[in-house]
Amino acid sequence: MKVIAMMFALTCAMFTTVPVHSASHGKDIVDTAVGAGSFNTLVAAVQAADLVDTLKGDGPFTVFAPTDEAFAKLPAGTVEDLLKPENKEKLQAILLYHVVPGKVAAADVVKVASAKTANDMDLKVMVDGNMVKINEAQVVQTDIMTSNGIIHVIDTVLIP
Repeated sequence: MKVIAMMFALTCAMFTTVPVHSASHGKDIVDTAVGAGSFNTLVAAVQAADLVDTLKGDGPFTVFAPTDEAFAKLPAGTVEDLLKPENKEKLQAILLYHVVPGKVAAADVVKVASAKTANDMDLKVMVDGNMVKINEAQVVQTDIMTSNGIIHVIDTVLIP
């Protein structure tokens, strides 16, 4: 039944046409990701890791959100393997590595060399001209405001 619910949520997300760049102040991080239509894999992973309630919580959170294309760059079978119930802890660790407690806007991100994640690990922040990298991921869109935080879109899945 859980798999059917996840597939339904993914199908709904795939047909939603709300652009990522729209202001989402009334929606939380999860609802904003679902509505964007470009984070279907991330949403499925958040559901499989039982982190929906966490990311719908008060926050505030800063999420470095990998797109579906970012997940597609992982080796074949990686996502499917991570979504298995027996890999829930590993998936949670990976997803929480994309979350920084607090609301960190792009103007603030570029002022730091590292950021502490929700699972108490460090992300490296590098600025080169107009390009910002979080570890090896390039930030491709910034400051998507939500009711409980902020989303910055990245082009690569961060692996702790």
